Amino acid sequence: MHSEESTSVQVQPADKSKIKKIWVTAGILAAVTAVEFLFAFTMDAGVLRTSIFIGLTIVKAVYIVGEFMHLKYEAKVLIWSILIPMIFVVWMLVAFVYEGGALYDARY
Repeated sequence: MHSEESTSVQVQPADKSKIKKIWVTAGILAAVTAVEFLFAFTMDAGVLRTSIFIGLTIVKAVYIVGEFMHLKYEAKVLIWSILIPMIFVVWMLVAFVYEGGALYDARY
């Protein structure tokens, strides 16, 4: 026989602390983006502006990974197991670009 079970849904009230934290996170990311736009429209193109953009992009990436992927709440060993290989990958990319430029200069 088929028995009917009633399912009920209980709506929880909004957790104001979580909502506030989301808005604070959005505000911080918006502020860093606004600083990026400020530099983009006020500085001449060059190494300094590019370095500032790379630095601010890394700041935003670290903040996003820490907040939205909850990495800042994890064990420090996990954080280092992600950070150290990433440092080597960045170093490898910089080395490849540098060596590629040297090979281009030697060839032409």
